[in-house]
Amino acid sequence: MGLPVFRSAGDPADPAVLLVHGYPESSHMWMPALEALAARGLYAVAPDLAGFGDSPPDPPATWERHVETLEELRSHLGLDRVALVGHDWGGLIGLRWACDHPDAVWAIVASNTGFFADARWHDMAKAMRTPGRGEELVDGMTHERFERIMRDFSSGVDDRAIGEYFKAFADEPRRRGQLELYRSGDFEKLEAYEGRLAALDAPFLALWGEDDPFAPVGAAHRFEREIPGARVQVIAGTGHFVYDDAPEETAEALAAFLSEAAPR
Repeated sequence: MGLPVFRSAGDPADPAVLLVHGYPESSHMWMPALEALAARGLYAVAPDLAGFGDSPPDPPATWERHVETLEELRSHLGLDRVALVGHDWGGLIGLRWACDHPDAVWAIVASNTGFFADARWHDMAKAMRTPGRGEELVDGMTHERFERIMRDFSSGVDDRAIGEYFKAFADEPRRRGQLELYRSGDFEKLEAYEGRLAALDAPFLALWGEDDPFAPVGAAHRFEREIPGARVQVIAGTGHFVYDDAPEETAEALAAFLSEAAPR
């Protein structure tokens, strides 16, 4: 099994930050954050999950396999403890990894995601999880249609980002991998994780887009209620793709929070 392609910035001797992108994005979304974190004396690593960006598919494309891949990358890079930053599916994947490896985490930032066993999927995810409907959706995703959808949901996504994110639809194995990920995403699996984020006792920030139709800001405040000491920072005028909508503001928010929390 191959390791994912990744971007990095900073000195590997500095405290490490692992940034995990969401769907249908790639490590491209973290480029402003990588620079901001490195400027604060942190070593930032952002993989392309298997089948996204420049990483080839690495079946099975399940939730569990993506969690395993994060640990394989951390081990390969020789990183000790890391701060986890996860957006959307990157939150679901990364938070599960953090709970499975509690001694490897020194801080967490969760954005526009969830980690709740009683959650319900939004309509697009329900379509992806439905045999037949999901195949029709991903197989019919042309570059032009993808661009329209992304621009409908993000005021900040540019042509470069659209090209990078569309790589997830480049061939059939990648498209089928998306369906496998969503169809493995049974929230009941999180029942075994209840209380484990709070038990990590790590600094926690919920950094959220204000007007997210997929993961509403109420989830950020639920993290705040359930995790002692958790902070919430809501970025006004942004939606689900908060890091594309406000790249400079979110990069500074990450850098400020993690540089304060970093072990030295």
